[in-house]
Amino acid sequence: MNISGFSNKDIVISRYISLSLFCILLYFSSPVFGVEIIAHKAVAQKSLTVAQLRRIYTMRQVRWSDNSPIKIFVLPSNHPLHQKFAQEKLSILPYKLDRIWNKLTFSGLGVAPTIVETPELLIKAVSATPGALGYVENVTKEDIVNVIEISL
Repeated sequence: MNISGFSNKDIVISRYISLSLFCILLYFSSPVFGVEIIAHKAVAQKSLTVAQLRRIYTMRQVRWSDNSPIKIFVLPSNHPLHQKFAQEKLSILPYKLDRIWNKLTFSGLGVAPTIVETPELLIKAVSATPGALGYVENVTKEDIVNVIEISL
């Protein structure tokens, strides 16, 4: 027993419970944003399958279903959001995407996506380019883009 009447064991257990409750509250109260796929407002397609998304980002599908061209915007490969997008949405490591794009570009068989420096610039580029496709972590109502649903 110490001066307060509690044993050291009681104090340790009490602190452990407090810390655990704090962590649980922090986990459930903090906003968790997932990667969202966005397109220019004029893009008629409202959903894509994972397979279609992978074909688009590996440059094997270059046109929308209405035959209009797809213009892809991405963040730099070392950007955390780009890495999250590649792994979560495409199930491809970012360096493998770079290899695919470099191979297509250097062979003359395709054009790599346009790289923009920040998520804000990516949203602006997608909203200003007909047929454009990109990704963000948080879309607001002020952003003039469509959110594309991804299905299996």
